Amino acid sequence: DKIVELAWDENVTANGLKFIATPARHFTGRGFKRNQTLWSAFVLQGANHKLYLGGDSGYDTHFKKVGEQYGPFDLAILECGQYNAYWPLIHMFPEQTVQAAKDLNAKVLLPVHWGKFALAMHSWDDPAIRVAKQAKADNFKITTPLLGESVVLDEHYPSKEWWLDLGK
Repeated sequence: DKIVELAWDENVTANGLKFIATPARHFTGRGFKRNQTLWSAFVLQGANHKLYLGGDSGYDTHFKKVGEQYGPFDLAILECGQYNAYWPLIHMFPEQTVQAAKDLNAKVLLPVHWGKFALAMHSWDDPAIRVAKQAKADNFKITTPLLGESVVLDEHYPSKEWWLDLGK
C-alpha cells in the first residue's frame, strides 16, 4: 500500500512533493523477459522548485517534449557515462547530456552515472571531461559536487573540476 506504480504522465503527491512519471529511453530487465514495462524518468515538484530526475536514458525527442510540458526545471539530474556507439538508445554521450538539459529548459545540469563502474570502454573520467567541455562551449551551467558535497538550489552549485586533480 506504500508503493505507487505510475505510467508516463501520471503523478502522485506525497508529503507535499509531486512526482510525475515521464518518458525515458532505455530497456527494462525485471523478470525473465525484457521490455515488458515502461522505463521512466521523473519530475519532482516541490513548493518552490522543480527537478528532473533522468535515470538512464538515451537521447531522443522526449527531453524536448518533457521540457515543453513540465519545464522549466531548476535542476536536471542526467546520466552521462557508460556510453557506446553500439547502444546509443540506452545511455547518452556527454555532449548529448548537455543538449538534453537544454531541451528540458533546465537552469543547471548535475551530470551523474559516471566514474563508478565499467560498462563501456571509455576511461572513468572521460564523461566528466567531455560534459564539462560541452557545457563551457554552450555556456550552460553545470554542478559537479564531490562525493557528499551539498548542492543547494539557488545558492550553492559546486563546480570544481575535481577529477582533473586525480590524474596528477
